[in-house]
Amino acid sequence: MQLPPHCTLCPRACGADRAAGQTGLCGAGDTLRAARAALHHWEEPCLSGDPEAPTGSGTVFFSGCALGCCYCQNYGISQEGQGRPLTEARLAEIFLELQAKGARNINLVTATQWLPWVLPALDSARRRGLRLPVVYNTGGYETVGTVQALAGYVDIWLTDFKYDSPALAAELSRAGNYPAVADRALRAMLRQTGAPVYDPEGYLRRGVIVRHLVLPGQAADSQAVLRRLAAVRRQEKVPFLLSLMSQFTPFYHAADHGLGRRITSYEYRKVVDAALALGLTDGYMQEKSSAREEYTPPFDGEGL
Repeated sequence: MQLPPHCTLCPRACGADRAAGQTGLCGAGDTLRAARAALHHWEEPCLSGDPEAPTGSGTVFFSGCALGCCYCQNYGISQEGQGRPLTEARLAEIFLELQAKGARNINLVTATQWLPWVLPALDSARRRGLRLPVVYNTGGYETVGTVQALAGYVDIWLTDFKYDSPALAAELSRAGNYPAVADRALRAMLRQTGAPVYDPEGYLRRGVIVRHLVLPGQAADSQAVLRRLAAVRRQEKVPFLLSLMSQFTPFYHAADHGLGRRITSYEYRKVVDAALALGLTDGYMQEKSSAREEYTPPFDGEGL
């Protein structure tokens, strides 16, 4: 995959001439940038295992993002440009170093804008002994073409499904087409991986995890998301794991958009009850007290 002179890697299709150094709407230009590469202990248990264990998910946090979520907990790297330049060769070495440290998988966080570097780095690392499953950690705002281009590279899709309402998606993430785009992408992910497959220790080796973060005052939209997910499962006939998250914290510009508080136990319980009623019982829920600092690691260049 070549660095595009007219970038259409994400659904924004902004057309930036990144080969000439122009920066796209995602914040990415012609130099790969990332903010952290380390063992991460706070993903779903089937990815990172026991938080007290010395292993974890080998997570690389890339700079930039195609979405513009007003509440992003990683806003420093997603929207404010934090990160350090990397070469393709160094990225391949990072993958191998994470494996040597005991990573259970390679976890690529918001990598789409950097695929012209990421894919050859994975090829190189695999030639040199990388054998871990690859997790693609995405906000769900992906084109079907990008999902298809990742066949053979991605083993586990860790995708958000943020909204059912286009108006809410436009208000909070500047992407009114998010629900339709994420729906098409999720279906492509399910067709690509099939049902979840685990290793003998209970770690996921292949499959799809769909995350949904419950937002304050938006329980009705969360319930609509769950109805949509149940329909996707029924129509595609491919099971997936649902991760219902209660960890919302009013980061960044959240308060400016009516999200100036954490969710209540009642709000979260309503969403959980809806999931159970729809038969979406495979996956994970969070304790209401689970919003904690570890979910937002320091983007200090560790491991780069």
